[in-house]
Amino acid sequence: MLIDLAGSSAVRSGRARRQVVVGAAIVLDGRVLACARTHPPGAAGKWEFPGGKVESGETETDALIRECREELGVAITVGDRVGPDQPLGHGRSVLRVYLAGLLGPAQPTALEHSALRWLAADELDQVTWLPADRPIVAELRPLLHAGSRRHDG
Repeated sequence: MLIDLAGSSAVRSGRARRQVVVGAAIVLDGRVLACARTHPPGAAGKWEFPGGKVESGETETDALIRECREELGVAITVGDRVGPDQPLGHGRSVLRVYLAGLLGPAQPTALEHSALRWLAADELDQVTWLPADRPIVAELRPLLHAGSRRHDG
């Protein structure tokens, strides 16, 4: 009989590893991509940054690239983190959002979402964001303002 002492001691001590969920703040021409959820029922119609769970053996960057390919049909580059960790699921998971850019000519397609919208800094409040995404939106607003000034001016 084999006993997983490392795993059981982590659970007993309350140090079980939290699931990391990554999100992509894909920015293009001073606008960020927002995606409307289709499920679960409590989140349907609310908006989020695309992404998903980091699988075992994956880096956060690898997970984000995979998720954007699966959810949007696009290749991305991953940049700096935006804002601090956001707790999810009563603290069992944590959301980490990264700036991202599109690679190549492909444009995002709503493969797993009901709608997509490109939002400028002054349009961010036009959609109902999921609670965990709201603090990231606040952190992103000045970055979008700075980016639009850089491109327009």
